[in-house]
Amino acid sequence: MVKRAENIHRYHFSSFTDKLSKGDVIVLRKPKVVVLGAGYGGLITVNRLSKLVGVNDADITLVNKNDYHYETTWLHEASAGTLHHDKCRYQIKEVISSRVNFVQDTVTAIKPEEKTIVLEKGELDYDYLVVSLGSQPETFGIQGLKEYAFGITNINAARQLREHIELQFATYQTEEVKHDDRLTIVVGGAGFTGIEFLGELSNRVPKLCREYDIDPKKVRIICVEAAPTALPGFDPELVEYAVNHLERKGVEFKIGTAIKECTEDGIVVAKDDHMEEIKAGTVVWAAGVRGNSVVEEAGFENMRGRVKVTPDLLAPGHKDVFIIGDCSLIINEEINRPYPPTAQIAMQQGETCAKNLAVLIKGQGEMEGFKADIKGTVASLGEDDAVGTVFGKKLVGTKASFMKKMIDNRALYMVGGPGMVMKKGKFKFF
Repeated sequence: MVKRAENIHRYHFSSFTDKLSKGDVIVLRKPKVVVLGAGYGGLITVNRLSKLVGVNDADITLVNKNDYHYETTWLHEASAGTLHHDKCRYQIKEVISSRVNFVQDTVTAIKPEEKTIVLEKGELDYDYLVVSLGSQPETFGIQGLKEYAFGITNINAARQLREHIELQFATYQTEEVKHDDRLTIVVGGAGFTGIEFLGELSNRVPKLCREYDIDPKKVRIICVEAAPTALPGFDPELVEYAVNHLERKGVEFKIGTAIKECTEDGIVVAKDDHMEEIKAGTVVWAAGVRGNSVVEEAGFENMRGRVKVTPDLLAPGHKDVFIIGDCSLIINEEINRPYPPTAQIAMQQGETCAKNLAVLIKGQGEMEGFKADIKGTVASLGEDDAVGTVFGKKLVGTKASFMKKMIDNRALYMVGGPGMVMKKGKFKFF
Protein backbone atom coordinates (compact mmCIF):
# COMPACT_ATOMS: atom_id res chain seq x y z
CA MET A 1 0.00 0.00 0.00
CA VAL A 2 1.35 3.42 -0.95
CA LYS A 3 1.50 5.94 1.84
CA ARG A 4 -0.42 9.13 1.06
CA ALA A 5 1.90 12.13 0.74
CA GLU A 6 1.40 14.87 3.28
CA ASN A 7 2.26 17.72 0.91
CA ILE A 8 1.10 17.51 -2.71
CA HIS A 9 1.89 20.34 -5.13
CA ARG A 10 0.32 20.52 -8.58
CA TYR A 11 2.54 22.31 -11.02
CA HIS A 12 2.43 22.88 -14.72
CA PHE A 13 5.52 22.85 -16.86
CA SER A 14 6.67 26.42 -16.24
CA SER A 15 6.93 25.84 -12.48
CA PHE A 16 9.84 23.41 -12.21
CA THR A 17 12.05 26.16 -10.80
CA ASP A 18 9.84 26.59 -7.72
CA LYS A 19 11.48 25.43 -4.51
CA LEU A 20 9.98 22.30 -2.95
CA SER A 21 10.28 21.03 0.57
CA LYS A 22 11.64 17.56 1.33
CA GLY A 23 8.92 14.95 1.06
CA ASP A 24 6.76 17.02 -1.30
CA VAL A 25 5.21 15.20 -4.22
CA ILE A 26 4.89 16.82 -7.66
CA VAL A 27 1.73 16.01 -9.57
CA LEU A 28 2.18 17.32 -13.09
CA ARG A 29 -0.84 18.56 -14.95
CA LYS A 30 -1.35 20.69 -18.00
CA PRO A 31 -2.22 24.33 -17.37
CA LYS A 32 -5.75 25.34 -18.29
CA VAL A 33 -6.10 28.22 -20.71
CA VAL A 34 -9.63 29.65 -20.98
CA VAL A 35 -10.52 32.17 -23.70
CA LEU A 36 -13.80 34.04 -23.29
CA GLY A 37 -15.40 35.15 -26.55
CA ALA A 38 -15.08 33.88 -30.10
CA GLY A 39 -14.76 37.26 -31.75
CA TYR A 40 -11.81 38.29 -33.90
CA GLY A 41 -9.32 38.37 -31.02
CA GLY A 42 -10.52 35.20 -29.32
CA LEU A 43 -10.42 33.07 -32.47
CA ILE A 44 -6.96 34.27 -33.45
CA THR A 45 -5.72 33.56 -29.92
CA VAL A 46 -6.87 29.92 -29.79
CA ASN A 47 -5.83 29.20 -33.37
CA ARG A 48 -2.33 30.58 -32.95
CA LEU A 49 -1.86 29.15 -29.45
CA SER A 50 -2.82 25.64 -30.58
CA LYS A 51 0.08 25.84 -33.05
CA LEU A 52 2.60 27.29 -30.60
CA VAL A 53 2.16 24.75 -27.78
CA GLY A 54 1.93 20.99 -27.99
CA VAL A 55 -1.02 18.80 -27.04
CA ASN A 56 0.72 17.87 -23.80
CA ASP A 57 1.58 21.48 -22.93
CA ALA A 58 -1.85 22.94 -22.23
CA ASP A 59 -5.61 22.45 -22.25
CA ILE A 60 -7.29 25.19 -24.31
CA THR A 61 -10.97 26.04 -23.82
CA LEU A 62 -12.96 28.58 -25.82
CA VAL A 63 -16.26 29.87 -24.41
CA ASN A 64 -18.85 31.66 -26.52
CA LYS A 65 -22.55 32.41 -26.18
CA ASN A 66 -23.37 31.20 -29.70
CA ASP A 67 -22.00 28.27 -31.67
CA TYR A 68 -21.09 30.70 -34.47
CA HIS A 69 -18.79 33.65 -35.03
CA TYR A 70 -20.25 36.66 -36.83
CA GLU A 71 -18.40 39.27 -38.82
CA THR A 72 -19.09 42.41 -36.82
CA THR A 73 -17.81 44.52 -39.69
CA TRP A 74 -20.58 43.19 -41.93
CA LEU A 75 -23.54 43.76 -39.60
CA HIS A 76 -24.41 47.10 -41.19
CA GLU A 77 -25.15 45.24 -44.42
CA ALA A 78 -27.34 42.64 -42.73
CA SER A 79 -29.15 45.41 -40.82
CA ALA A 80 -29.97 47.31 -44.01
CA GLY A 81 -30.99 44.14 -45.83
CA THR A 82 -28.32 44.27 -48.53
CA LEU A 83 -26.66 41.06 -47.26
CA HIS A 84 -28.36 38.01 -45.78
CA HIS A 85 -27.49 37.59 -42.11
CA ASP A 86 -26.35 33.99 -42.64
CA LYS A 87 -23.61 35.29 -44.93
CA CYS A 88 -22.20 37.16 -41.94
CA ARG A 89 -21.60 34.12 -39.76
CA TYR A 90 -19.93 30.72 -39.70
CA GLN A 91 -19.70 27.85 -37.26
CA ILE A 92 -16.90 28.15 -34.70
CA LYS A 93 -15.99 24.47 -34.93
CA GLU A 94 -15.26 24.98 -38.64
CA VAL A 95 -12.27 27.18 -37.87
CA ILE A 96 -10.79 26.04 -34.57
CA SER A 97 -8.42 23.14 -33.96
CA SER A 98 -9.93 19.84 -32.83
CA ARG A 99 -7.78 20.08 -29.70
CA VAL A 100 -9.59 23.25 -28.59
CA ASN A 101 -12.45 22.45 -26.22
CA PHE A 102 -15.43 24.57 -27.25
CA VAL A 103 -18.05 25.43 -24.62
CA GLN A 104 -21.26 27.12 -25.76
CA ASP A 105 -22.43 29.11 -22.77
CA THR A 106 -22.85 32.66 -21.50
CA VAL A 107 -20.31 34.20 -19.14
CA THR A 108 -22.03 35.76 -16.12
CA ALA A 109 -19.04 36.52 -13.88
CA ILE A 110 -15.26 36.43 -13.64
CA LYS A 111 -13.70 35.77 -10.22
CA PRO A 112 -9.98 36.55 -10.58
CA GLU A 113 -9.13 35.85 -6.97
CA GLU A 114 -10.60 32.36 -7.23
CA LYS A 115 -9.42 31.87 -10.85
CA THR A 116 -12.96 30.87 -11.74
CA ILE A 117 -15.41 31.72 -14.53
CA VAL A 118 -19.12 31.56 -13.75
CA LEU A 119 -21.33 30.50 -16.67
CA GLU A 120 -25.08 30.20 -16.93
CA LYS A 121 -24.75 26.42 -16.94
CA GLY A 122 -21.77 25.88 -14.68
CA GLU A 123 -18.25 27.01 -13.80
CA LEU A 124 -14.73 26.75 -15.21
CA ASP A 125 -11.41 27.20 -13.45
CA TYR A 126 -8.29 28.43 -15.19
CA ASP A 127 -4.57 28.93 -14.89
CA TYR A 128 -4.52 31.55 -17.65
CA LEU A 129 -7.48 33.59 -18.80
CA VAL A 130 -8.04 35.62 -21.97
CA VAL A 131 -10.98 38.04 -21.87
CA SER A 132 -12.23 38.84 -25.37
CA LEU A 133 -15.93 39.38 -24.70
CA GLY A 134 -16.51 42.23 -27.13
CA SER A 135 -18.48 45.40 -26.68
CA GLN A 136 -21.92 46.56 -25.61
CA PRO A 137 -23.87 49.65 -26.74
CA GLU A 138 -23.11 52.88 -24.89
CA THR A 139 -26.21 55.03 -24.56
CA PHE A 140 -24.56 57.82 -22.50
CA GLY A 141 -27.66 57.90 -20.31
CA ILE A 142 -29.93 59.20 -23.09
CA GLN A 143 -33.50 58.52 -22.02
CA GLY A 144 -35.48 56.05 -24.12
CA LEU A 145 -32.64 54.68 -26.28
CA LYS A 146 -32.72 51.22 -24.73
CA GLU A 147 -36.48 51.02 -25.05
CA TYR A 148 -37.13 52.51 -28.49
CA ALA A 149 -33.95 52.50 -30.58
CA PHE A 150 -32.56 49.62 -32.63
CA GLY A 151 -28.90 48.66 -32.49
CA ILE A 152 -26.38 47.13 -34.89
CA THR A 153 -24.83 44.83 -32.32
CA ASN A 154 -25.23 41.18 -33.32
CA ILE A 155 -26.90 38.86 -35.83
CA ASN A 156 -30.31 38.88 -34.16
CA ALA A 157 -30.31 42.66 -33.74
CA ALA A 158 -29.41 43.07 -37.42
CA ARG A 159 -32.18 40.72 -38.48
CA GLN A 160 -34.70 42.53 -36.25
CA LEU A 161 -33.77 45.93 -37.69
CA ARG A 162 -33.96 44.73 -41.29
CA GLU A 163 -37.39 43.18 -40.73
CA HIS A 164 -38.64 46.25 -38.88
CA ILE A 165 -37.68 48.60 -41.72
CA GLU A 166 -39.37 46.38 -44.27
CA LEU A 167 -42.46 46.15 -42.07
CA GLN A 168 -42.70 49.96 -41.99
CA PHE A 169 -42.79 50.07 -45.80
CA ALA A 170 -45.34 47.23 -46.01
CA THR A 171 -47.55 48.79 -43.32
CA TYR A 172 -47.47 52.20 -44.96
CA GLN A 173 -49.11 50.82 -48.09
CA THR A 174 -51.88 49.07 -46.15
CA GLU A 175 -52.87 52.08 -44.01
CA GLU A 176 -56.05 53.89 -44.95
CA VAL A 177 -54.58 57.11 -43.56
CA LYS A 178 -50.94 57.41 -44.61
CA HIS A 179 -48.42 58.39 -41.93
CA ASP A 180 -45.34 59.67 -43.72
CA ASP A 181 -43.36 59.67 -40.44
CA ARG A 182 -43.42 55.88 -40.67
CA LEU A 183 -41.01 56.17 -43.60
CA THR A 184 -38.52 58.37 -41.69
CA ILE A 185 -35.38 56.58 -40.52
CA VAL A 186 -33.12 58.32 -38.01
CA VAL A 187 -29.55 57.12 -37.51
CA GLY A 188 -27.86 58.34 -34.35
CA GLY A 189 -24.14 58.65 -34.99
CA ALA A 190 -22.00 59.51 -38.01
CA GLY A 191 -19.02 57.46 -36.94
CA PHE A 192 -17.73 54.38 -38.74
CA THR A 193 -20.77 52.16 -38.11
CA GLY A 194 -23.30 54.90 -38.74
CA ILE A 195 -21.77 55.96 -42.05
CA GLU A 196 -21.46 52.38 -43.31
CA PHE A 197 -25.07 51.65 -42.39
CA LEU A 198 -26.22 54.83 -44.15
CA GLY A 199 -24.36 53.73 -47.28
CA GLU A 200 -26.17 50.39 -47.35
CA LEU A 201 -29.51 51.91 -46.38
CA SER A 202 -29.35 54.48 -49.18
CA ASN A 203 -28.94 51.56 -51.61
CA ARG A 204 -31.70 49.50 -50.03
CA VAL A 205 -34.43 52.16 -49.80
CA PRO A 206 -34.94 52.64 -53.58
CA LYS A 207 -35.47 48.88 -53.91
CA LEU A 208 -38.01 48.88 -51.07
CA CYS A 209 -39.82 51.80 -52.70
CA ARG A 210 -40.11 49.87 -55.97
CA GLU A 211 -41.19 46.71 -54.18
CA TYR A 212 -43.94 48.43 -52.19
CA ASP A 213 -44.85 51.04 -54.81
CA ILE A 214 -43.88 54.01 -52.67
CA ASP A 215 -42.76 57.43 -53.89
CA PRO A 216 -39.06 57.71 -52.85
CA LYS A 217 -39.63 61.39 -52.01
CA LYS A 218 -41.74 60.32 -49.04
CA VAL A 219 -38.78 58.54 -47.42
CA ARG A 220 -36.42 60.50 -45.18
CA ILE A 221 -33.06 59.26 -43.90
CA ILE A 222 -31.64 61.55 -41.22
CA CYS A 223 -28.25 61.22 -39.53
CA VAL A 224 -27.75 63.00 -36.22
CA GLU A 225 -24.20 63.47 -34.91
CA ALA A 226 -23.22 65.37 -31.76
CA ALA A 227 -19.58 65.82 -32.83
CA PRO A 228 -18.60 68.74 -35.09
CA THR A 229 -17.85 66.38 -37.99
CA ALA A 230 -18.81 63.04 -39.43
CA LEU A 231 -16.25 60.19 -39.33
CA PRO A 232 -14.12 61.64 -36.51
CA GLY A 233 -10.46 60.86 -37.05
CA PHE A 234 -10.75 60.53 -40.83
CA ASP A 235 -9.01 62.88 -43.24
CA PRO A 236 -11.26 65.94 -43.80
CA GLU A 237 -11.12 65.45 -47.58
CA LEU A 238 -12.42 61.88 -47.19
CA VAL A 239 -15.12 63.03 -44.79
CA GLU A 240 -16.31 65.62 -47.31
CA TYR A 241 -16.41 62.97 -50.05
CA ALA A 242 -18.42 60.58 -47.86
CA VAL A 243 -20.96 63.19 -46.73
CA ASN A 244 -21.45 64.56 -50.24
CA HIS A 245 -21.87 61.04 -51.64
CA LEU A 246 -24.55 60.17 -49.08
CA GLU A 247 -26.32 63.52 -49.44
CA ARG A 248 -26.64 62.92 -53.17
CA LYS A 249 -28.42 59.68 -52.26
CA GLY A 250 -30.88 61.57 -50.08
CA VAL A 251 -29.33 61.38 -46.60
CA GLU A 252 -29.86 64.46 -44.42
CA PHE A 253 -27.10 65.29 -41.93
CA LYS A 254 -27.55 67.16 -38.66
CA ILE A 255 -23.96 67.64 -37.48
CA GLY A 256 -23.17 69.17 -34.09
CA THR A 257 -26.61 68.10 -32.94
CA ALA A 258 -27.18 65.96 -29.87
CA ILE A 259 -29.97 63.46 -29.29
CA LYS A 260 -31.55 64.35 -25.95
CA GLU A 261 -34.31 61.76 -25.83
CA CYS A 262 -35.70 58.85 -27.81
CA THR A 263 -39.44 58.26 -27.70
CA GLU A 264 -41.93 55.85 -29.20
CA ASP A 265 -42.59 58.45 -31.91
CA GLY A 266 -39.01 59.50 -32.72
CA ILE A 267 -36.31 61.63 -31.10
CA VAL A 268 -35.74 65.02 -29.50
CA VAL A 269 -32.53 66.78 -30.53
CA ALA A 270 -30.74 69.94 -29.48
CA LYS A 271 -28.31 72.23 -31.29
CA ASP A 272 -27.06 75.21 -29.32
CA ASP A 273 -30.20 76.27 -27.45
CA HIS A 274 -32.66 75.05 -30.07
CA MET A 275 -34.70 71.93 -29.33
CA GLU A 276 -36.45 69.98 -32.09
CA GLU A 277 -38.63 66.90 -32.23
CA ILE A 278 -38.14 64.57 -35.20
CA LYS A 279 -40.87 62.01 -35.67
CA ALA A 280 -39.69 58.71 -37.12
CA GLY A 281 -40.86 55.15 -37.56
CA THR A 282 -37.32 53.83 -37.06
CA VAL A 283 -34.49 55.05 -34.82
CA VAL A 284 -31.10 53.34 -35.07
CA TRP A 285 -28.42 53.95 -32.45
CA ALA A 286 -24.88 53.66 -33.83
CA ALA A 287 -23.07 56.28 -31.80
CA GLY A 288 -21.01 54.45 -29.24
CA VAL A 289 -19.87 51.23 -27.62
CA ARG A 290 -18.33 50.29 -24.30
CA GLY A 291 -16.56 47.24 -22.98
CA ASN A 292 -18.44 44.27 -21.57
CA SER A 293 -20.14 44.80 -18.20
CA VAL A 294 -18.73 41.47 -16.94
CA VAL A 295 -15.29 43.10 -16.96
CA GLU A 296 -16.51 45.94 -14.74
CA GLU A 297 -18.19 43.59 -12.29
CA ALA A 298 -15.03 41.45 -12.05
CA GLY A 299 -13.25 44.31 -10.31
CA PHE A 300 -10.63 45.11 -12.95
CA GLU A 301 -9.69 48.77 -13.06
CA ASN A 302 -11.58 50.01 -16.09
CA MET A 303 -13.12 52.90 -17.98
CA ARG A 304 -16.59 52.12 -19.34
CA GLY A 305 -15.80 48.41 -19.34
CA ARG A 306 -12.40 48.80 -21.02
CA VAL A 307 -9.19 47.94 -19.18
CA LYS A 308 -5.99 49.89 -19.82
CA VAL A 309 -3.78 46.83 -20.24
CA THR A 310 -0.03 46.55 -19.75
CA PRO A 311 2.19 46.47 -22.87
CA ASP A 312 2.04 42.65 -22.86
CA LEU A 313 -1.80 42.79 -22.74
CA LEU A 314 -2.19 41.73 -19.11
CA ALA A 315 -4.74 43.26 -16.78
CA PRO A 316 -2.85 45.52 -14.33
CA GLY A 317 -2.06 43.64 -11.13
CA HIS A 318 -2.67 40.23 -12.71
CA LYS A 319 -0.05 37.85 -14.13
CA ASP A 320 -2.57 35.36 -15.48
CA VAL A 321 -5.33 37.47 -17.10
CA PHE A 322 -5.01 38.87 -20.61
CA ILE A 323 -7.61 41.31 -21.94
CA ILE A 324 -7.90 41.94 -25.68
CA GLY A 325 -10.32 43.32 -28.24
CA ASP A 326 -13.08 45.75 -27.33
CA CYS A 327 -12.57 45.16 -23.59
CA SER A 328 -8.99 46.45 -23.73
CA LEU A 329 -7.77 50.02 -23.93
CA ILE A 330 -4.44 50.89 -25.55
CA ILE A 331 -3.19 54.45 -25.99
CA ASN A 332 -1.91 55.60 -29.36
CA GLU A 333 1.16 57.50 -28.18
CA GLU A 334 1.34 59.57 -31.38
CA ILE A 335 -1.96 61.33 -30.69
CA ASN A 336 -2.32 60.48 -26.98
CA ARG A 337 -5.75 58.94 -27.53
CA PRO A 338 -7.00 55.35 -27.27
CA TYR A 339 -7.00 53.24 -30.40
CA PRO A 340 -10.57 52.65 -31.60
CA PRO A 341 -11.92 49.15 -30.93
CA THR A 342 -11.51 47.62 -34.39
CA ALA A 343 -11.30 44.10 -35.77
CA GLN A 344 -7.82 44.89 -37.13
CA ILE A 345 -6.43 45.67 -33.67
CA ALA A 346 -8.27 42.76 -32.01
CA MET A 347 -6.71 40.28 -34.44
CA GLN A 348 -3.24 41.72 -33.92
CA GLN A 349 -3.76 41.51 -30.17
CA GLY A 350 -4.75 37.85 -30.59
CA GLU A 351 -1.41 37.15 -32.26
CA THR A 352 0.57 38.81 -29.45
CA CYS A 353 -1.57 37.23 -26.74
CA ALA A 354 -1.00 33.73 -28.12
CA LYS A 355 2.79 34.27 -28.21
CA ASN A 356 2.83 35.55 -24.63
CA LEU A 357 0.70 32.66 -23.40
CA ALA A 358 3.13 30.23 -25.02
CA VAL A 359 6.02 31.91 -23.17
CA LEU A 360 4.24 31.53 -19.83
CA ILE A 361 3.19 27.94 -20.48
CA LYS A 362 6.63 26.77 -21.59
CA GLY A 363 8.54 28.94 -19.14
CA GLN A 364 10.87 29.96 -21.94
CA GLY A 365 11.65 33.28 -23.58
CA GLU A 366 10.26 36.72 -22.86
CA MET A 367 6.82 38.14 -23.45
CA GLU A 368 6.55 40.80 -26.13
CA GLY A 369 4.83 44.14 -25.95
CA PHE A 370 1.90 44.82 -28.24
CA LYS A 371 2.36 47.37 -30.98
CA ALA A 372 -0.53 48.22 -33.24
CA ASP A 373 0.27 48.10 -36.95
CA ILE A 374 -2.48 50.08 -38.65
CA LYS A 375 -2.22 49.19 -42.30
CA GLY A 376 -5.27 51.23 -43.25
CA THR A 377 -8.88 52.04 -42.51
CA VAL A 378 -11.67 51.97 -45.10
CA ALA A 379 -15.33 52.87 -44.58
CA SER A 380 -17.86 51.49 -47.04
CA LEU A 381 -20.44 53.81 -48.58
CA GLY A 382 -22.45 51.02 -50.19
CA GLU A 383 -21.85 48.24 -52.66
CA ASP A 384 -19.37 50.00 -54.96
CA ASP A 385 -18.12 53.07 -53.10
CA ALA A 386 -15.96 53.74 -50.06
CA VAL A 387 -13.39 56.08 -48.52
CA GLY A 388 -10.23 55.29 -46.64
CA THR A 389 -6.50 55.41 -46.17
CA VAL A 390 -4.37 52.36 -46.99
CA PHE A 391 -0.59 52.37 -46.42
CA GLY A 392 -0.78 56.13 -46.13
CA LYS A 393 -2.57 56.64 -49.43
CA LYS A 394 -6.06 58.13 -49.62
CA LEU A 395 -8.59 56.17 -51.66
CA VAL A 396 -12.17 56.91 -52.71
CA GLY A 397 -14.79 55.34 -54.97
CA THR A 398 -14.39 51.91 -56.57
CA LYS A 399 -10.71 51.63 -55.65
CA ALA A 400 -11.53 52.08 -51.98
CA SER A 401 -14.45 49.65 -52.31
CA PHE A 402 -12.13 47.04 -53.85
CA MET A 403 -9.69 47.48 -50.95
CA LYS A 404 -12.51 47.18 -48.40
CA LYS A 405 -13.46 43.80 -49.82
CA MET A 406 -9.83 42.71 -49.79
CA ILE A 407 -9.59 43.66 -46.12
CA ASP A 408 -12.72 41.64 -45.35
CA ASN A 409 -11.37 38.63 -47.25
CA ARG A 410 -8.03 38.88 -45.47
CA ALA A 411 -9.79 38.70 -42.08
CA LEU A 412 -11.59 35.55 -43.22
CA TYR A 413 -8.29 34.06 -44.38
CA MET A 414 -6.52 34.78 -41.09
CA VAL A 415 -9.20 32.97 -39.09
CA GLY A 416 -10.40 30.21 -41.41
CA GLY A 417 -7.88 29.92 -44.21
CA PRO A 418 -8.55 29.84 -47.97
CA GLY A 419 -11.57 27.54 -47.55
CA MET A 420 -13.44 30.16 -45.51
CA VAL A 421 -12.56 32.87 -48.04
CA MET A 422 -14.06 30.77 -50.83
CA LYS A 423 -17.15 30.05 -48.73
CA LYS A 424 -17.89 33.50 -47.30
CA GLY A 425 -15.60 35.92 -49.13
CA LYS A 426 -16.57 38.95 -51.17
CA PHE A 427 -15.60 38.76 -54.81
CA LYS A 428 -17.94 41.24 -56.54
CA PHE A 429 -15.79 44.31 -56.87
CA PHE A 430 -17.41 46.59 -59.45
